[in-house]
Amino acid sequence: MSTLILNIETATTNCSVSLSRNGETIVLKEDYNNNYSHAEKLHLFIDKVLKEANINSKQLDAIAISKGPGSYTGLRIGVSAAKGLCFALDKPLISVPTLQALAHQVKTGDGVIVAMLDARRMEVYAATFAANYIQIRETQAQILDNNAFAEYLETHKVSFIGNGVEKTKALVNHPNAIFIEDKLPSSNEMSLLAYNKYKKNDFEDVAYFEPYYLKDFVALKPKSSS
Repeated sequence: MSTLILNIETATTNCSVSLSRNGETIVLKEDYNNNYSHAEKLHLFIDKVLKEANINSKQLDAIAISKGPGSYTGLRIGVSAAKGLCFALDKPLISVPTLQALAHQVKTGDGVIVAMLDARRMEVYAATFAANYIQIRETQAQILDNNAFAEYLETHKVSFIGNGVEKTKALVNHPNAIFIEDKLPSSNEMSLLAYNKYKKNDFEDVAYFEPYYLKDFVALKPKSSS
């Protein structure tokens, strides 16, 4: 019996929706650019993914959401959409850590993977994984400097991935550093992770689930016109 899961990724500027069957992506729609388009594109992509697969939304077994960290507004939009679908369809909600899914884009046999998302100023949200994707350092808000991730670089090849790479590349100069540029989290890598959670009945409470922001949202005050 096949398991159909709708995966939603909105933690960065990539508005991404996929449909998976038994952990394999069968349809993927995303807007992979530098502008936020979630409000305009997300529900359109959901409809397109289901239609392309000739699937009725009631046939879905679960809805999976990228839980963060990431853009405050992007995460809110994605989680709101996922919750709405779960309530309307009476389906379970699965959350997938954003940096874990991002790390799965790196195909390496050894070394360490650092998945990172750009935060304010010289800060990134980063998590570290072994080559087999086992997390070896928790997600942290890290201030970048010349010694960032030195504990891994001294002993391993380190693959950096995510939109925090550009800032990191400007500061970290080490022969063991591998910078994978122009990559954002995608719902494609959520497929297997969500399916593994589904098999364990690892679901969220739809009513109370909140995105993982890592840090509190800070609203910038508008500049005075005087």
